[in-house]
Amino acid sequence: MHEDILINVTPFETRVALVEQGAVQEIHIERSIQRGYVGNVYLGKVARVLPGMQSAFIDIGLERAAFIHVADLRQNRTERNQGSATTPIEKLLFEGQSLLVQVIKDPLGTKGARVSTQISIAGRMLVYLPFDPHIGVSQRIGSDADRIELRERVSRLMPKDEKGGFIVRTQAECATDEEISADQQYLRTLWTRIQQRIREQGAPSVLYTDLSLAQRVLRDMVTPNTQSIIVDSRTVVQEMKEWAQIYTPSVLERISHHKGSRALFDTAHVDEEINRALSRRVDLKSGGYLIIDQTEALTTVDVNTGGFVGGRNFDDTIFKTNLEAAIALARQLRLRNLGGIIILDFIDMDDPAHRESVLQELQKALAKDRTRVTINGFSQLGLVEMTRKRTRDSLAHQLCEPCPTCQSRGSVRTARTVCYEILREVLREAKQFNPKEFRILASQEVVDLFLEEESQHLAVAGDFIGKPISLEVDPHYSQEQYDIILL
Repeated sequence: MHEDILINVTPFETRVALVEQGAVQEIHIERSIQRGYVGNVYLGKVARVLPGMQSAFIDIGLERAAFIHVADLRQNRTERNQGSATTPIEKLLFEGQSLLVQVIKDPLGTKGARVSTQISIAGRMLVYLPFDPHIGVSQRIGSDADRIELRERVSRLMPKDEKGGFIVRTQAECATDEEISADQQYLRTLWTRIQQRIREQGAPSVLYTDLSLAQRVLRDMVTPNTQSIIVDSRTVVQEMKEWAQIYTPSVLERISHHKGSRALFDTAHVDEEINRALSRRVDLKSGGYLIIDQTEALTTVDVNTGGFVGGRNFDDTIFKTNLEAAIALARQLRLRNLGGIIILDFIDMDDPAHRESVLQELQKALAKDRTRVTINGFSQLGLVEMTRKRTRDSLAHQLCEPCPTCQSRGSVRTARTVCYEILREVLREAKQFNPKEFRILASQEVVDLFLEEESQHLAVAGDFIGKPISLEVDPHYSQEQYDIILL
């Protein structure tokens, strides 16, 4: 299946859209002031060790201290692999200690970045492991024969003085020995530069930053199915071609500059897709729809038949809606970059064969996802439980912020509820103070309700406290906001 990659560049952000057969499948956004940290290598300083949690906080120079668990320490992994007793973190780290770490998860919400001492540097064909003399092969390379052959090739091409190891990426399947050897040399050179900076810089400091989003596209997203890479910035086109000339010459011919009069993203309706991806509801062609709710702990997806009444019978209608929902859901996970625990509530199906077919359709659709996905199948409650690896913020978290009116609750108190809250507050204030008048500042909706349906309750409250109560609209107040002024 052919795909195109569109790259929109402005001075403040870079946006990438992966388009398959005219439909946007993935959106990647990198803002100049909010570049991700995953892959960056830091010389950090241990700020605090928490023996009870077997973890520590590491100062790497960011706003919030990074977090490391004992399982992410290189020594701990070595002990576990050897089957020996593991050393507790308080015997491996101490406050003030300098520590070479790499970010494996960006800061999310109120959480700092997660880091590891198992350093890995990604190249085009390989991932370099300077501290791990091991050669692994990507799990996405399914053939055992290919895996063995690739492992032997990489081992044979390694320099004799190499003390580290490599993980073979899927792009290496069709690579020549020259390309693999060049990638090894590139990664070794990068590591040499990092070691030099360790000697020159103190903690905390950044030693290595990952490539720009446009360059990562060439390294990570381009596949044999990629038909074109279209960029709307001449400068970035030149930078990408210079990078590709050295590391991915086969991609050079596919990089081009967008010269049309229409904006690049308008040609594939990308901005419209982004707006739809920020909505809770996803409409299906059949008339059914999905409701997607993202919370701190997990993401839930509810499938509904909506206006779809086709099929020979009700079971057939449900089955077809669930099949369509499975395909749409796989696309939405990629488009919205949803990760962590995901609960899918398909419409209940009595036929076990229908359940199995829906599950297979979901697995087939998710096979295109570059991010690791695990599906646990239907639970006893009829829910599908799955996980998707999360290393960066979702699209909604990147582009949106909590609602200042409802504070992320998703609802606000009714005008009547606010009216009664104001009356209770007035009664409390009247017991403590003795003003000439109480003036209520509130939203238009609340004042209107006081003047109409709640006018009697307002009058009773005024008679009870023996003071006049006046009303004033503040157009800037939300429905929940109000003030009581003592005159």
